[in-house]
Amino acid sequence: MTQPIRKINIIGHLHPDTDSICSAIAYAYLKNQMNDGIFYQARRAGNLNRETAFVLRRFGFEEPRLITTVTPQLKDADIQYSVGIGQETSLYAAWTLMRELGVDTLCITNDSSELLGLIAVKDIANANMDIFDTDILARSRTSYYNILDTLSGTMVTGDPAGTVEEGKVLVGTTPDVLDTKLEPGDIVLVTNLEATQRFAIEHGAKCLIVCCSVDISDEIVGLAEEHGCAIIATPHDTYETAQLICMSAPVRARMLPAEKILSFSRDTAVEDAQKIMAKTRHRFYPVLDDRGHFIGTVTSINLLEPMKKHVILVDHNERSQAVDGLDEAEIVEIIDHHRIGSVETSGPVMFRNMPVGCTCTILYDIFLERGVEIPAAIAGLMLSAILSDTLAFRSPTCTEKDIRAGTALAAIADVGIDAYADEMFEAGADLTGRSAEEVFGQDFKVFSRGHVRFGVGQGSYLTDRSRLAAEELIAPYLPEAAVHEELPLLFYLFTDIKTKTSDLLFHGSDGDEIVERAFGVEAEDGKAVLPGVVSRKKQVVPPIMATIQGLIKEREE
Repeated sequence: MTQPIRKINIIGHLHPDTDSICSAIAYAYLKNQMNDGIFYQARRAGNLNRETAFVLRRFGFEEPRLITTVTPQLKDADIQYSVGIGQETSLYAAWTLMRELGVDTLCITNDSSELLGLIAVKDIANANMDIFDTDILARSRTSYYNILDTLSGTMVTGDPAGTVEEGKVLVGTTPDVLDTKLEPGDIVLVTNLEATQRFAIEHGAKCLIVCCSVDISDEIVGLAEEHGCAIIATPHDTYETAQLICMSAPVRARMLPAEKILSFSRDTAVEDAQKIMAKTRHRFYPVLDDRGHFIGTVTSINLLEPMKKHVILVDHNERSQAVDGLDEAEIVEIIDHHRIGSVETSGPVMFRNMPVGCTCTILYDIFLERGVEIPAAIAGLMLSAILSDTLAFRSPTCTEKDIRAGTALAAIADVGIDAYADEMFEAGADLTGRSAEEVFGQDFKVFSRGHVRFGVGQGSYLTDRSRLAAEELIAPYLPEAAVHEELPLLFYLFTDIKTKTSDLLFHGSDGDEIVERAFGVEAEDGKAVLPGVVSRKKQVVPPIMATIQGLIKEREE
């Protein structure tokens, strides 16, 4: 039976920009207002750039939680949720609980649910079969509470809160037998022979276990109190008592300690857990939460049909730009304004793709269609995304719909567009304390079609000073970035917003030829100037893609 969807993550692309983050937050808000019983959560697939961080602070939002993969994790599988047993639990109580639950393994935890160990039915069986381990109660400092519970006993005299500190367990049949075996501190199993009871007490027995619920005389009770000997009465006969008493030892005496246990985090990928399980012979594996606390167990069978994660993609629809594990997730919606790329779905989904400058422009229409009021803070996020993607309405990707949506959102957010845009772009251009890797990754995307694969990054600047500083920082890093991203070609646009001109830096084989053929300009030392070029999506990626494909075709001929 299909499991109901409880949660859907809304995720933008890797190297998230302002539109990617703001559209995820805005769409999550919209979907949650629909009250369809599903919780929608905005997530980020990478670190925020400074422009986006400024926007979130400006309108009072926390950055979305990071998500690095949407592959099924143990928390998506059939975890057998349970609580652990305490380490003082008796072996007998553990065995009884195993029978009640139909399991053969129990996890042992402390009061904070931290994993201490694991006890399996074979461990209890081994303890029961070890007839020569007669000092286990003393060695494990077994409590009298455990003995009373295991034997269904009654404390006739003595302290039930005490513990067994020394001695062994033996059966006292007659004084003659005890004379050769009894040592001070021993626990002696006796019946109704008062002479045997007296002999055991007078010769140093620490505890008498009187079987078959026989009457115990006041004289024997007084003698035991005089010698500091506890007396426990049990309804079991001697044979049963001899079999059971060592099962009153605490599980810590026989458990496999935590440091020797193979456990998993609930965030462990199912595939990774299966590979590890295949190399071991264990049956049950403890599962820990984010804080390392025990929450349950899994077996290999529990991992056969994990529930897929459900996702909505915003501001992208290409596999190379998506979070890891997309093949193993269930895509339920895509909202985007880019070319249709390489993402495939297992069935039909709601796919809204429009030729506008920003995903949030599409979301503005959806808010109106659904009749959901846009709060001022959400309007501020959506406006920021539109201004960022359209370069404050200067980009050739900007449409009348973007301008109308941006103007309406500015009114809701009570923001002056020109002043706010300058403030936002300046915040994004600030290089103080930033590394080349950080600046490079603030808005970088990978594009692919067939055998063609390359990356294009972009930064937008209001002043020559900030633009040139960014170029000097990133230019030496491009070769390293190509290795890190595993790409044969890298391009990076440094766009002057006010003059609508971009400096294009590039690295990779045939880079000069590709740039010169794609844009009709001269390229020198890995750099070209592109007048009038400000849009990566519309003015850069298509000609580069076409040029590379043309070169490949020419060389094949």
